[in-house]
Amino acid sequence: MNGLFPLTGVRVLDLSRVLAGPFCTMILGDLGADVIKVESFDGDETRRYEPVVNGASCYFLAFNRNKRSIAVNLKTESGREIVRRLAREADVLVENFRYGTMEKWGLGYETLKAENPGLIYCAVSAFGRSGPLKELPGYDLMMQAFSGLMSVTGIEDGPPVRTGWSITDLTAGMWAAIGILSALFERKATGEGRMIETSLFEGQLGLMTYYATTYLITGEVGKRLGASHFSIAPYQAFETVDGYVIIAAPNDGLFARLCNVLGVPQLAEQDRYKTNALRVQHRRELAEELQGLVGAFTTEKLLELLREAGVPCAPIHTIDQVLQHEQTLAREMVVTSEYPGIGSFRMTRSPLQPPAEAHKTVRLRPPLLSEHAEEILASVGYADKDIKLLHQEGAVLLPKSGGV
Repeated sequence: MNGLFPLTGVRVLDLSRVLAGPFCTMILGDLGADVIKVESFDGDETRRYEPVVNGASCYFLAFNRNKRSIAVNLKTESGREIVRRLAREADVLVENFRYGTMEKWGLGYETLKAENPGLIYCAVSAFGRSGPLKELPGYDLMMQAFSGLMSVTGIEDGPPVRTGWSITDLTAGMWAAIGILSALFERKATGEGRMIETSLFEGQLGLMTYYATTYLITGEVGKRLGASHFSIAPYQAFETVDGYVIIAAPNDGLFARLCNVLGVPQLAEQDRYKTNALRVQHRRELAEELQGLVGAFTTEKLLELLREAGVPCAPIHTIDQVLQHEQTLAREMVVTSEYPGIGSFRMTRSPLQPPAEAHKTVRLRPPLLSEHAEEILASVGYADKDIKLLHQEGAVLLPKSGGV
């Protein structure tokens, strides 16, 4: 174990696919864990998600570094036995099958725990393993809607809008990783593993935080406010001559500074704008007044003046702009890996590693399908002849027989 890779020596058996589970296990792999990705013979669905460049899916590459792959047919008893044998040697197992699937296969927590009491078993699902919706499938867009997130995302009086990235999937993966790390810490004291479960629904509902608490205390239902904030004003995007600037003035002192920059110090003294609570009440009028002033500035000039005055602000970057920004470069947030068919490619690094160690983020490139089957099977006692027999029986895919 070392500071950069504290999970060195921890083995993770990853039976998940698509996003929440693979994001969780990538976090663990970035922290040094040995992640064994168990795939079907067709591979994780994301291997085929567009855009695909020379056979490589950008989506798959984004979430599967620092893993080894083995393709197993879980519909065969020999394939299920492979997973059981791997689970005996694992510290952590992550799966996101529909409710009851792992139990049907004889791979549920109670079964695996009997042979490995120290196993930490993490199940990621759509709605959780209890309740009337426990058996339903779920995807990120569904959970953005179901959790209430889409009801507060979008412009005022406009239609609900999906966030630009898969927030419920990714946050569920982060919740799962946090749970696994806490269970590993607990196991040091008890020697026992545990069952952990999280869901896209619970993970996102938990992130509704101040919207939920406000409703539960006051009965007020949050609504769409565009880029604004329902507790703070001004705290939104304003249009300049040539773009947009985010301005955040969450307290009275910062609001006074903003008014000085815009040449209207008297605005901060108006009765309806003297406090944040009053500014929230008069949010619309305030936004209109500020927009009339901001609209005379270029983005560059306004950012310069606001930063000089200490008023929090930011331009709205496109992805190409932020990846080329000097702050991104200074923090070495982009690292290089490689993959058959496309050669060298760049990706964002783990934010858990410091810039000086950024080049170490990618210990293993994303794997080809079942690329590591033979070495993984050998590590749990399968002899060469047994591995060949498993392949002949259709229980495991060997890379030379079609792993891509």
